[in-house]
Amino acid sequence: MVIEVNQLSELDHAAKLLLNSFPDDRVFLFYGNMGAGKTTFIKALCKVLEVEDNTSSPTFSIVNEYSSCQGPIFHFDFYRIKEEEEAYDFGYEDYFYSGNYCFVEWPNRIPNLLPDDAKTIEIEITSSTSRKIIIK
Repeated sequence: MVIEVNQLSELDHAAKLLLNSFPDDRVFLFYGNMGAGKTTFIKALCKVLEVEDNTSSPTFSIVNEYSSCQGPIFHFDFYRIKEEEEAYDFGYEDYFYSGNYCFVEWPNRIPNLLPDDAKTIEIEITSSTSRKIIIK
């Protein structure tokens, strides 16, 4: 599945389309270059899921937990992880296998720990205002 986003205002529609297309999936892996819009798209997903909290990148905390009517939502940023063992320290498997939404930025830092059934989201920059979102 490919979603073309030509401007920021289209992200909410893209988020709804993604969530409606994969209603039973809970772990989503976000790949893309720095500045591609991973965090921005995750914010749109959280908005659609009616997150009550302020959403932000968990770069320094590694994981943020948000409250929503869907239950807790977990947002990960593994950019600062140097070794996969660091993910064991905070119990990544309790999150990934909880049945709650997990949005994972920089999953390439923990390739051996990712659930087999996770959805892959690749975000490609196509211009300064547009992106191609590829879902696998």
